[in-house]
Amino acid sequence: MTRVALYVRVSTDRQDHDRQIRELKEFVAEEYPDASVERFADIISGTGDEGGAEYRRLREAITDGELDVVIVHELSRLSRLGGGEIHNFLQHALEHGTSVRDLEVGLDLDVDDSMVDQAVTQMIAGLMGDLARIEQTQKVRRIQSGIDAAQAAGKWTGRPPTGFEVVDGHLRVDPEEYLRVRAGMERVAAGESLAEVADDVGVAASTLRELYNDRPGLYLHGEADDDRVDAALEDIRPLSEPNAEPAGDLNKRLKRLEQKVENFD
Repeated sequence: MTRVALYVRVSTDRQDHDRQIRELKEFVAEEYPDASVERFADIISGTGDEGGAEYRRLREAITDGELDVVIVHELSRLSRLGGGEIHNFLQHALEHGTSVRDLEVGLDLDVDDSMVDQAVTQMIAGLMGDLARIEQTQKVRRIQSGIDAAQAAGKWTGRPPTGFEVVDGHLRVDPEEYLRVRAGMERVAAGESLAEVADDVGVAASTLRELYNDRPGLYLHGEADDDRVDAALEDIRPLSEPNAEPAGDLNKRLKRLEQKVENFD
């Protein structure tokens, strides 16, 4: 019975992971119908250079002589571990009597091949990896360039801060959430229990604690270092000075703030 290992290395896209596994299983069913199959799958950052726990486990299985053939969906992805990792992996497999097959381009490295054929296959695989690294680097640069251009144009490209939302690419204040955070901070600053205040104003205690410790100026005084956040705050300025008013007045203040923001729309 042929001992087969399936290895995939994908980013956080679950659909891509499932697709690769499905295609590998279909290939094994056709090529090795009586094989025993073990699966190794690393789901990691697309730009990460870490090997992944499953990759290390795969190498250990090869070292221990537990595998006859490793089928990789995209051998070129190993290039992200370093320029020579594809060669190192293939050489490691050959030294321990394990063949390697790449499903994406049909590249085969068999332990029964001549030394010349093995050398040619490893050279081709290395070139594939180099090209993949270049393509990945260019992709990252294009993405970063797009982010930089969007930020230069005043657009918000990430997750908005608590109390804000993104509208047509630009940051805007979410009146309800912003005012609830502000009211909670005012009361905590006045000495009330953070847990009780958080429950009262409808903000998670962990969120209120983090914002109170790290960004009090943004919510208590409407101050921001980021020009995009500062521009969003213009919709609700001027803000009254922090005042730990009773919780019952929160809805009145919220309605006044919402009306003010609506006047800008």
